[in-house]
Formats: sequence, structure tokens, C-alpha cells
Amino acid sequence: MDNMEQKICQIIDERADEIIAFGGDIWKHAELGYQEFRTAGKFAQALKDLGLETVEGLALTGVKGYLKGNQHDEFNLCLMGEMDALPISSHVDANPETGASHCCGHHAQLTAVLGAAMALAVPEVREALGGNVVFCGVPAEEFVQLELRNQMRKEGKIRYGGGKCEMIRVGALDDIDMTVGHHSSNSLRVSVTNGTSNGFVNKMVTFHGKSAHAAGSPHKGLDALAAAGLALHCVDVQRESFRDQDTVRVHCFISKGGEAMNVIADYVTMEYSVRGKTIPAFVDANKKVDRALRAAAMATGCGLTIETVPGYLGTIPAEDTSAVVEACKQVAGEKYETFFPPVPAHGTGSTDYGDLSSLMPLIQFGTGGFSGQMHNPDVAVVDEYLAYVVPAKIFALSAYKLLKDGAARAKAIQSGFTPLLTKEAYLAQMESMLVTEEIAPTPLPILED
Repeated sequence: MDNMEQKICQIIDERADEIIAFGGDIWKHAELGYQEFRTAGKFAQALKDLGLETVEGLALTGVKGYLKGNQHDEFNLCLMGEMDALPISSHVDANPETGASHCCGHHAQLTAVLGAAMALAVPEVREALGGNVVFCGVPAEEFVQLELRNQMRKEGKIRYGGGKCEMIRVGALDDIDMTVGHHSSNSLRVSVTNGTSNGFVNKMVTFHGKSAHAAGSPHKGLDALAAAGLALHCVDVQRESFRDQDTVRVHCFISKGGEAMNVIADYVTMEYSVRGKTIPAFVDANKKVDRALRAAAMATGCGLTIETVPGYLGTIPAEDTSAVVEACKQVAGEKYETFFPPVPAHGTGSTDYGDLSSLMPLIQFGTGGFSGQMHNPDVAVVDEYLAYVVPAKIFALSAYKLLKDGAARAKAIQSGFTPLLTKEAYLAQMESMLVTEEIAPTPLPILED
């Protein structure tokens, strides 16, 4: 490490107790997407306490803090942390007011961004940077509470379900040139995987039937539950048509399946997620799912409503990760295992970091410090220093390496990057996936004795 890098790490270590306390507070006060008002307020106030110009209320709860003020003539590097949690109320530390828990580790991301700000805001460090740093807290990465978000969309509060997607839409990221992001893991290691991921669309499906006595006169009804069951099978028989290289995943659950066992269900709702490695891949799979749903409605005579909403795009990471890899190696030292795969793997899950990566260079790193399985109620923080302080150092060192010498390394990455989409094309793509289809019931005449 050079002298400035040593100073950055020293500052963060001197404030490690504050950083860990902030992380512990957010952990115990988990909030769900687009409802992270307390979390956003705490983060914004902490940035203001560092003397940073701060903007709040972006895409409802998003926060941006500018290291050198809101300038447009410098390279703007974003250090990004997510604020939302998961609706896992069975976790021992779940927030009793929200039913949410940070089984995703997003609180650690946000904490690490704040920890990096503590070091980079020191005047000597700030002046060593040939660019600006934007510390960003973003809402709603977890695509949950689909019905609520759809209602919020209809009320005009949001347009898209993903927080970064919405931040892009409202222009909150227009001034960002490059982003560094972070993920937590159930390990004791430091990594730069920076791989690709699937994109997806989500679907809210309703079969409209007609109730009747399930034992006495079932022939007088239209069984919406039977339609849903048939839909599951119809989707299953599509699977052999999905190409292996497209890594398609289709999964669902029945969110409402009837009122009573002796009543033919007149109303059944399902939620589907349709994923694929590329936009053409998940668009093709989505068409096949729609075809299967229509077939189930036709076969049973039930009506059908399909509400398709845009999810996330697949991740296309920046190729040059050397600055962040160097930072990870320096911070990990001999204490923590490191993992830097020569060929980044493809993940079949999804993240709205993918949407960012279609517009700007993106580098992601990961740190452990957790036990249990992520997204499960057994998740626990077992190494607070690794969970909160180590990623703060990596964020800060990465920013320094990318922005020193007139932001030479950051600008080199940017010059070698070709966006998949312009912002206008991105928004057009998102709007094209926002579709509602209605099919009326087609009952046959009831035969009378």
C-alpha cells in the first residue's frame, strides 16, 4: 500500500466501532423495498454529518451523497449499497414492525458505503482523488411484494419494481459514470466474482372461474384451481424447448387457491418469474409461458388475466476489475481467503445491478462474515469486522485507485466500455415488457336433466 492507502485503512479502523454499530442498528430495523424510510434517513444523516451534499427521496427512498458536491465536470464514481430487506418474519432478529429481516445482507452493503465515506471525506484523502465519489443508497433490490408494487405502480408512486430501475427512470443516476457494488455471502472470504446473471420478467396471473358446490353440482362451475393446475403442467411441457445456453428458469407459486374445499374455486392467482441469460432468451420464454397459460384457460373455459411487469436485465460486468481486485487483496492480507476466478461464472439469479451494467461500467465484489444460507431465516452475522469494515476498506481503496492520477484507471475502463443500451432504449425495453392481457371466460351451456 502507498501512504494514502494506508491512511484510508487507518481512518476506517479508527472508526470501526461506529461502522459496526451502524450496521447492527440497520440489521435490527430491517425495512422492505420502497419503504426504507428509517434506513434512508439514518444513512442520509450520517452522510450529512460528514459534511456531504446529500439528496434524498429519490425513487421514494433513495439517497445520494456527493464527496465534492453535485459537480458534472468530473468523473463521477458511484459506491452503491442497497437498503431493503426480505419479508422473512421468522428470523430471530426480524423487525416486529415490518416483518422484515436482512437475510440478504444489504445492510452490510450500505454500512460499507458509509464506512468508505468516512475515509474519503477526510480533506487530505478527498483532494488526492481526480474525480468525484457519489455514495448511494438504493431501494428495493429484492423483487418481493409483487401485488403491493403493482398497486404502487397503478397509483403512480413507482413505475418499475426494481429500485435501480426506478432510479434510472427518474434520472437519479444520469450523472453517474461508473458503479462499484458489493454483495454479502455466507463465507469467510473476499472475492471479485463480477459474473453475469439472468434477466427476468414477473407475471401476476389470475384465472377467473365460476363457483359451484364441489360435490353436489361441480358441472355448474368453472374450476379456476383446475385451470391453475393445468397451467403448471402446460408450462412444464415447454421446458424442453428452452436452450441450455439461455439458462432459462421459470418458477411460480399459487398466491390464492380458493376459499373452501367443497366450493369450486372461482378465483385463483399465481405469480410467475421467467428468467433468461439475455433479453431475447427471457422474452422467448415469456411468450411460451403466456401460450401455456392461454391453453389452460381455453381447456377449462376459465377467464384469464396476465399482468406482465419488467423485472431486471442480465448483468454484463466490466472486464477490467484490476483496481478492485488489488483492493481486495490488500485488505484481505493473510487473514481472509480470497477468490478471483479467471473466468467469472454465470449466475441464474437476478439483480438490478444488471440494469446498471447495460448503461455503464459495473464492478462487483463480495465479502463474507455471515453464517447460514442467504435468503433464509438462519442467516447470522458471525464476523462483524469482515461483514462491515472489510468491505468499507475495499470500497474506499477501490475509489482511490480508480480516481487517483486524474481518474486514469476509471476513464480507461469507461473508454473501453460499450453500453448495451442507451437510457432511451433501456426505458423502451422496460415499457415493452409492461403488458396486461385479458381473456374472457368461455363456459359451455350447462346440461339439465
